[in-house]
Formats: sequence, structure tokens, C-alpha cells
Amino acid sequence: MSEERRVGTISRGIRCPIFREGDDLASMVVESVLGAAESEGFEVRDRDIISITESVVARCQGNYASIDDIADDVRAKLGGETIGIIWPILSRNRFSICLKGMAKGAKKVVVMLSYPSDEVGNALLTEDQIAESGINPYTDVLDEKKYRELFGVNKHQFTGVDYVEFYGDLIREAGAEAEIIFSNRAEAILDYTNNVINCDIHTRFRTRDKLKKLGANVWGMDQILTSSVNGSGYNETYGLLGTNKSTEDTVKLFPRDAQPLVEEIQVKMLEKTGKHVEVMVYGDGAFKDPVGKIWELADPVVSPAYTTGLEGTPNELKLKYLADNDFSDLTGEALRDAITKAIEDKPQESLVGNMVSEGTTPRRLTDLIGSLCDLTSGSGDKGTPVVYIQGYFDNYTTGK
Repeated sequence: MSEERRVGTISRGIRCPIFREGDDLASMVVESVLGAAESEGFEVRDRDIISITESVVARCQGNYASIDDIADDVRAKLGGETIGIIWPILSRNRFSICLKGMAKGAKKVVVMLSYPSDEVGNALLTEDQIAESGINPYTDVLDEKKYRELFGVNKHQFTGVDYVEFYGDLIREAGAEAEIIFSNRAEAILDYTNNVINCDIHTRFRTRDKLKKLGANVWGMDQILTSSVNGSGYNETYGLLGTNKSTEDTVKLFPRDAQPLVEEIQVKMLEKTGKHVEVMVYGDGAFKDPVGKIWELADPVVSPAYTTGLEGTPNELKLKYLADNDFSDLTGEALRDAITKAIEDKPQESLVGNMVSEGTTPRRLTDLIGSLCDLTSGSGDKGTPVVYIQGYFDNYTTGK
């Protein structure tokens, strides 16, 4: 029997230089990958995947904005008096600096928080607290006094922050009056102001349409800083969505114009290795923490740019289904040969609805790969903003 490959998918974090504004990111990524391949002794193969975190893309682009830039845009769009900020996520990194800028562009800010948790699962309250209180989260609107009477002080499980106090203090420090309410009905904000910023991420279009039909002057976070203000960075598609804290007074925006970058890296790798690799930019993965119940996806999309070979969804057979059903009477070499033939003969079109694919992950390739990359690179001090994946498109027959 000939030698066969015994390893499937491999995900490697690639250590890179510290990237700075203006760097030639494409060349530096290619050099880092090829340097890692030489030092670790792996070969570049066709359909390997290079993934770059959105953070370094935005940094090299210089895609930053200050709280003054945010304030000026908010003031121009919402009038500078009382504004409602509805359904922000509970995050010091993701939202606090944006809130400072919004508050600086208004005289009064009414923040409306969803409860018992925000959109991505950060818990303000527990389901048990809601049940014991007797309130109806689908209809009831609470002010801060009622919230404190019912629930007292509630600190985030992992950060230890009381976000009700934290957001109120941020607004006041920015020079605006602060009021915090709690509701899961978008229209509840209209009892306080007609000028609204909806900060929900994945439900933003539905929320905005609903408020517009009720006559609100409503702008989404994805509509703030869609063009440069005072020479700032911007994102024409996502605005402030996908931002991260840079300093106490600046945010790094989600990268823009990333498609030419991934295509350039693909071309450079082909020129240097003769191999056709796929390339993508990734942000948050899309997975849920089983303890904190936090759904990780605070970015508007997992991947804002990727090469064409990463389009689509997996088209895979469920091996355990074949083993337990179609080939339950086979063992050893006969079972292996039967499964190998089934894989080789599978249709190239989608297997959706076919029992032999039941239980395979029904998600887009970029979302699956982005989650793998996010877990590989982490968000701390690993120093691996580039992830190199091999064997992702392999199956049981590859290398036999």
C-alpha cells in the first residue's frame, strides 16, 4: 500500500511584524507566510488559505476616527439636542468610545438597553431575574429607578462592569445629560425623542425601517462616518459598525476596500510559489460561548473580503451516517473502499436536503473559516494576526 496522508486540516497562527499605517501589507503577509513555511518545514499547496485579521488591515489603511469626528457627524445628522441611542451592545472595547463621541454631539442622550441581554448575548440580567420580577420583557419599559428597585446592581460576568452606571457616566463626562431606559420595543424610544441612532447590528435594517415608518429621524451606526469627517477614516458600507477602541478618544473602524488586498496577496503567492491559494480578511468568528452565552459576532460580517474560491457552503457527506446506514454490514478495507467511492461519486451540486449530508454544518465557508481563524489567532498577545490553513478542502480520499 502506498504512503497516505494521515493529517487533515491544519490551522497555523503566523507571527508577523507589528503593522503600522502605510505598510505594504500584501508584501509583508506573503513574506511572513513564506518565512513561516521555511522555518516550520511545510510546503505551500493549492487551495491553502491565508487569512488576515481585519484589525491589521484597518491599521495599515489608517482607518481611524476621533470622538470629535463622531460628534460632528452625529450633530449634523441628528441636530445636536436630545438623541436616543437604542440597543447598543455592552462593551468597553466595541461601543464605549463610540458612545463618548455620540454624547459629545448632543445635549441629552437617552440610551435604551435591551434586556435581559444585548444582541450578542452579553447579559444585563438573567432569565431567572426576569421571571421572578413578574415583568414582561416583550412589552414593559423600565426607567433606571425601576430597574434598580427590581434588580439592583448587576455586573457583567466576565468584565465585572455595571454597564448601566458605566454608560451613564460616559455620557455625563462627554458633557451631555444622561437617561437610561430598558425596552425591547424599538418604538418605545419615540416617547423620549424623535432623533434616534439604532445600534443593533444584525437586525439593524428591520429596526430602522420600523422607526422610519413611525416618522423618526433615525440613523444606524452603519450610517455614521460613512464618509470622511474632518479628514477622519470612514467605512462607506458599515460606518461605525465593527469599530474597536484604539485610545480613550479614538476608534479603529472596520476596514474598507479590502477586496484588492486579498486579490493582490493571491497573485503574489502564485508568482512566488506557483500555487493558487485562497485569501480572506476576517473579523469576529460566529460562535456562542456556552457559559457566558455570548455570541461572538459583534462585527457586521465575519469576512468583508475574500477570493472567489471561498464562496459557497460545504458540500460534504456525513461519514458516520454512511457507516451506520448504507454500509452497516461492512468493516475494515471493504468499509473504507465503499466510503471512498461514495465521496468520489458524490454530486458536485449542493447536497442540501439529502440525508447523507444531514448534520454537516449548514454555514457559509467564510463564516466557518473565520471562526477557525478567530479561535486560532485569539484576541490577546499571541502576535499571530495572519492564519495559514491547510487541508480545509480535503476529504477522506485526499492523499490516498
